[in-house]
Amino acid sequence: MHHLGVAVENLDSALATYERLFGARVEHRATVEDQGVRAASVRIGESRVELLEPLGQDTPIGRFLAKRGPGMHHVAYEVTDLDTALAELTTAGADLIDERPRAGLFGLEVAFVHPDS
Repeated sequence: MHHLGVAVENLDSALATYERLFGARVEHRATVEDQGVRAASVRIGESRVELLEPLGQDTPIGRFLAKRGPGMHHVAYEVTDLDTALAELTTAGADLIDERPRAGLFGLEVAFVHPDS
């Protein structure tokens, strides 16, 4: 597992809470306009959590928060070859949100699989 993604309403508040409660250390911060998100990657021991604040209501994270409220948004698995992993998921019948890798936060390539798969 690479990280857990957590949707939050306010990134600065969430960072303060994670630092106070868990001793989280901020690794990266970024604003990605085309994804409509402000994010921070934090370390808690050997684990990594990605905190995601929407830049607006009509963004993927904004819609997630409106429907479900703050909380876990995704689990990210690290693979050696994302194209091969996507082909294997397709063969296995997974419903892919991203059929090809795309640029994610912090310089990573990502592809999302629908949670109902």
